[in-house]
Amino acid sequence: MAIFAAYLLLMKEQLLESGGFKYLERGEGKPIVILHGLMGGLSNFQGVTDHFPALGYRVIIPMLPIYELSLLKTNVKEFALFVNRFVEHLALEDVLVVGNSLGGHIGLLFTKLFPHKVKGLIITGSSGLYENSMGESYPKRENYEYIQQKCQEVFYDPAVATTEIVDEVFSTVNDRKKLIKILTIAKSAIRHNMAKELPSIKNPVAIIWGEDDGVTPPKVAHEFKKLLPNSTLYWIASCGHAPMMEHPQQFNVFMEEWLTTNKL
Repeated sequence: MAIFAAYLLLMKEQLLESGGFKYLERGEGKPIVILHGLMGGLSNFQGVTDHFPALGYRVIIPMLPIYELSLLKTNVKEFALFVNRFVEHLALEDVLVVGNSLGGHIGLLFTKLFPHKVKGLIITGSSGLYENSMGESYPKRENYEYIQQKCQEVFYDPAVATTEIVDEVFSTVNDRKKLIKILTIAKSAIRHNMAKELPSIKNPVAIIWGEDDGVTPPKVAHEFKKLLPNSTLYWIASCGHAPMMEHPQQFNVFMEEWLTTNKL
């Protein structure tokens, strides 16, 4: 827990600000843009940010404006357009995009809208087809034990849901303004089903999935594989909704293998 807290603090201190964007950047070389999930953060991808800069990649993680946009613009498409503005601001070309959960959904739509800017896409636990949720609200959101249980259910190993993670989620869902934005985004993700759009995405896609994902179950990964014409599916055993957190080394192995195979 102390290591996670220290790393989170370090990342906050190293955040860059430019053109109204806040982001973390590590390394030099081919750009990898990472998109975090709805309740996720930059530190969720510590394994990727620690590993790939040494291989000649420039890892960049923008802070998505989850709580900054108006309610009318709090939707998946606006976040995809935000990513496009971010990529243009940094003058990035041939971008590799990595997204978890909502971040995967945003990455898929960004790739669909701007295919010429994306060299390859990696999705893990992505929304866009189907996901289990807590419904229309967060019942018992003032109950810390309930929120802790919900956080633990995201992972195969409940211990991954550290006190810092639970505290952050508990604080967020008990902030009424933030909760409204979270529910608005969640509804937008459910409404924006990409089943009919996915076959038109010709970019290479890696699908890295936890065999025990209870949020976006294994059948969702199979459906992504079926609908994305240029995709490769990788499974991680004893793993829930966030493979890059539960099994960072195996996630990196699959990601590196896919990058090498596709000469990316």
